[in-house]
Amino acid sequence: MELALAYFIIVIYSISLLLIFFYSLAQLNLLINYLSNKRQDQTAQKFNLLDPKEIPFVTIQLPVFNEEYVMDRLLENIAKIEYPKSKLEIQVLDDSTDDTVSTTATTVAKLQETGLDIQHITRTDRSGFKAGALKEGLKVAKGEFIAIFDADFLPASDWLKKTVIYFKDEEIGVVQTRWGHLNRDYSTLTKIQAFALDAHFTLEQVGRNSKGHFINFNGTAGIWRKECIIDAGNWEGDTLTEDLDLSYRAQLKNWKFKYLENVETPAELPVVISAARSQQFRWNKGGAENFRKTVWSVITAKNISFKTKFHGVMHLLNSSMFLCVFLVAILSIPSLYIKNTYGHLDWVFSLLSLFTVSTIILFVCYWFTYKSIQGSGFNNFVDYIRIFFTFFSVALGFSLHNTIAVLEGHMGKRSEFVRTPKFNISTLKQSWKGNKYLAKKLSPNMILEFALMVYFMFGMYSAIPLNDFGLFPFHFMLFLGFGFVFFKSLTSRA
Repeated sequence: MELALAYFIIVIYSISLLLIFFYSLAQLNLLINYLSNKRQDQTAQKFNLLDPKEIPFVTIQLPVFNEEYVMDRLLENIAKIEYPKSKLEIQVLDDSTDDTVSTTATTVAKLQETGLDIQHITRTDRSGFKAGALKEGLKVAKGEFIAIFDADFLPASDWLKKTVIYFKDEEIGVVQTRWGHLNRDYSTLTKIQAFALDAHFTLEQVGRNSKGHFINFNGTAGIWRKECIIDAGNWEGDTLTEDLDLSYRAQLKNWKFKYLENVETPAELPVVISAARSQQFRWNKGGAENFRKTVWSVITAKNISFKTKFHGVMHLLNSSMFLCVFLVAILSIPSLYIKNTYGHLDWVFSLLSLFTVSTIILFVCYWFTYKSIQGSGFNNFVDYIRIFFTFFSVALGFSLHNTIAVLEGHMGKRSEFVRTPKFNISTLKQSWKGNKYLAKKLSPNMILEFALMVYFMFGMYSAIPLNDFGLFPFHFMLFLGFGFVFFKSLTSRA
C-alpha cells in the first residue's frame, strides 16, 4: 500500500514537472521569436491623418465602476487626447453604485461645454459586468473604431495618432499597446507585478504576434475595429476575462491583431495585496474558463497552423501552470522522503533536473525582457537577479490562491466580476489607508497559506536528518513566498 502511494505521488509529481518543462520550452520559443522580430514594421499600411478624408471616426469607451479616487484624473487626461473633435466621441460607461455617479455627471457636463463629444451612459443593473457595459455602449457608438481604457490608465495625448493609423489594413481587427506602470517602484509588491507584466507585454505578446500566432487584447489600452467585434459575436460576460474570450473568437475568424511594443500606456498597479489577490483571481480563473470555452475550437480550426494551435493551447493554459507548480511544491516533501526510503526509485528523481532547467530557461527569457525596458549593464543584471528570485518566491506564495481560481474556472463555477480597487497612488509618501473600496474581510485562504509556510519550513528542516539538500533552496523560496503573502494579507486591511 505504501509503495503504491509512493508510485502515485511520483506519477503526479513527474507529470506536473513535465508540463512545467513544456511551458518553459514554449516560452523559450517565444524568446527566439522576440529576438528575431523587427520591432517597427515600416511597410505597414497606415492612414494619413494629415488628409481629412482618411481620418477615421473613433469612439473612446471608459468602463468604470465606483472609481472615486481616479475618476477626475481619468476624465482630465482623456480630454487632452489630440484628435479632431468632429471625429471623436467619448463614452463614460458608468456602472457605479456610489456617489461618483453624480460627480462624474457634473464633470462630463463641464467637458461637454468645451465642445467635447462626451456622453455619460449609466445602466440600472450590472448584467454582464464590464462586458455588458461595453456591449451596451457599442449599440450607440458612432465610431468605426473603439478605443478602450480602464479607469487607472493614462494614455498620452498623441496615443490615437500612433495607433489608429494601422487600421488602414482592413484585415486588422485590433491594435494593442504595451502597459506601463505609474507606480512601479512604490513597493516590493508593485515591483514584482511590473516585472511579470513586462514579461507578458514583451516576450509573450511580441513573440506570438511576430509569427502570426494568437495574442489577446488586454482589456484596455487598445482599439477594436467595430466590425470585428460584431463579426466575432460581440462581448460576452460568461467568463471573467471577456477580453481573452473575444480575442480568440475574432482571430478564429481570421482577423489580425497588431501589437505595438513601442507605444506605452501607463497605468496604476495595485499597491495592496488584497487588491492584487482579486486581480490575480479574476485573471487566472478567467484564463481557465476560456480554456474550457475555446480550446476545442482552436484545436479543430482548419484555418490555422499546428504551431499556432500549440501556442494557442499553451496560452489558454497559462494560468493552469499554477496548478502544476502547486502540485510540485506540495509533493516535493513526500517525494524527498520517498527518494530516501526506496533506493530503487532513485532514478526517478533525475526528473528534478527538469524543474532546474525550466527555471534557468525562464531566468534567461525574463532577462531579455527586463533589459529591453530597464536596460542592460552589470548593475541592472544584479538588480534583475534580485527581482527575479523575489518574483519567483512570491509567485510560489500565490500558487494556492491562483490554483483555487484555476480549479473553479475548469469546473465551471461561476462568480461575480470583482473589480480591482484603484488608489491614485504613485509616490511613497502617499498612503492607501482609508480606501473605502478595500475588502475588510481577511481571505480564508490565509489560514492555509500560514499552514503552508510552516509546512515548507518543515521541508527545510527535513533536509538535515536526511542529509539531502537538493530541494532546500526550493523549500526556502516557498517558505518566503507563503510568508510574504500571509503577512502582507494580514496587514492589508484599511
